[in-house]
Amino acid sequence: MNTSLCFFFSSYLYTMQNNSIFIIDAGNSSIKVARFTDHQLLEVQRFPSDDLTGIAAFFQENKGEYAISSVLSDEKTKELQTYISGVFLLNPMVKVPLKLNYGTTNTLGMDRLCNAVFAYNHSKTDFAVVVDIGTCIKFDLIHTKDGYLGGSISPGIRLRYKALNDYTGKLPLLSNKSLVDYVGTSTELSIQSGVMNGINAEINEMIRQYRERFVGLTFFMTGGDTQNFDILPKNDIFAVENLTLIGLYEIYQQNA
Repeated sequence: MNTSLCFFFSSYLYTMQNNSIFIIDAGNSSIKVARFTDHQLLEVQRFPSDDLTGIAAFFQENKGEYAISSVLSDEKTKELQTYISGVFLLNPMVKVPLKLNYGTTNTLGMDRLCNAVFAYNHSKTDFAVVVDIGTCIKFDLIHTKDGYLGGSISPGIRLRYKALNDYTGKLPLLSNKSLVDYVGTSTELSIQSGVMNGINAEINEMIRQYRERFVGLTFFMTGGDTQNFDILPKNDIFAVENLTLIGLYEIYQQNA
């Protein structure tokens, strides 16, 4: 490669990096960082929530604009912010494109707000629900005119396994995320059946109830544990891997 071409390519990479917007979804299990350039999602990196050293190293090497949605404690969120300058921290007071018909907006999880904004911006039906299956299982409902209407929160896989181990004297702590037969033939398989089949039944029954109550409804599925469950196939269900990150990016664009 000749010198002028090398210079052009290096300059292009430098410019692209400095035009980047980094969207940070700080969750209970992991911190995901997405790079957007020219409104395109280019890459997503994942760090354990306690790996702030790795996050610090990443942002020393990558410069741009930053936006954070965090469900971590205030202390951990502030620590995360020390590694990033000029950050946009999502909070319930920022501008969003929909009404918030929710009784306690001050305690509304910012990940749920991002999910609601994505559903509002991308749904082609009157009602939409985001089903987010991760540390917690969250359903969030929006309407094109009435805005965000609320939803539900229940424990995810890890929390259910941990609760059975923490609050009993002898039940083991499991981590297996595969579906098994409803009739467990050992203690471990019985726990796994109860947790995994229980969640699977919960999600599908919740979807059924939403369909029964709301006419004109779209479901968006997201979250790291979505692939572990047998969600009944319908043409109104769409899987969106980086839904929360895209929702935060859209909120940031409205407030920039």
